[in-house]
Amino acid sequence: MQMIDMKEMDIVEIIVDKKEYISEGVFKGMQGWICLDDCVDGYWLVNIPQYGAKPDIATLSVHEKDMIVIPRMDAHTNEKIKAEHENNNN
Repeated sequence: MQMIDMKEMDIVEIIVDKKEYISEGVFKGMQGWICLDDCVDGYWLVNIPQYGAKPDIATLSVHEKDMIVIPRMDAHTNEKIKAEHENNNN
């Protein structure tokens, strides 16, 4: 697989479930955007939004190997994944 250089404002999808992401409410399949054009030790600051005026799910550091660049974001996807995990915990 060819690596794509990531940069600020890229749209990304989380491709793994990791303890540190889950603790922030972020799960595999969620989509977001890179907030800063500054990568530190392979980690990028990523915002994971909800649709419309709802508060963001999280803004967190994500390792570049744990996400892929995608052409467009659908914040509804994030809400569906969030709801699935909330329902599984009830």
